[in-house]
Amino acid sequence: MSWWNLAAVPLLARIFLVMLFPFSALDKIVYWKDALKQAESSFVPGGAVLVVIAIVIELLAPACIVLGWHDRLAAFVLSGFCVVTAVLYHPFWSFADFWTPGDSKGRRHFWDFLKNFGLAGGLLLVVIMAGFVPVTRVIRQPLSSAPAAAAPEHSATGAISSDRNTP
Repeated sequence: MSWWNLAAVPLLARIFLVMLFPFSALDKIVYWKDALKQAESSFVPGGAVLVVIAIVIELLAPACIVLGWHDRLAAFVLSGFCVVTAVLYHPFWSFADFWTPGDSKGRRHFWDFLKNFGLAGGLLLVVIMAGFVPVTRVIRQPLSSAPAAAAPEHSATGAISSDRNTP
């Protein structure tokens, strides 16, 4: 097993998955008034507390996911965060201009809503996947599902291949 197979690709995947969250936290810190205004735009009370909670989640959960420290719990929390923020702050269904040609606030919220759910799905994969599948296995079996690709290979003698990253 090469370092690239076992560490680099999974690490890059995790970084790519969560890299927007620390920037979002920084944006909330730098533009506090705007973040507070958005937090207070929903029916949930406690705008300032919500923004602080969001900042903490957006800073700590990605770090845990990238470092592999309580990564499943962090991914579960961050996934829930994405779903809640999609529903509370991107209610595309409430904008009358959704079907209007040209720039539409409703369509912008629609795409943000879907992006949040896409991130939630990716984070849930971190939660449910037992381990990493080596890159060489993915290259050899590009159309296999994750569990099938992660299954150990047997040689002609019945020995299990050492090409598996076991948890």
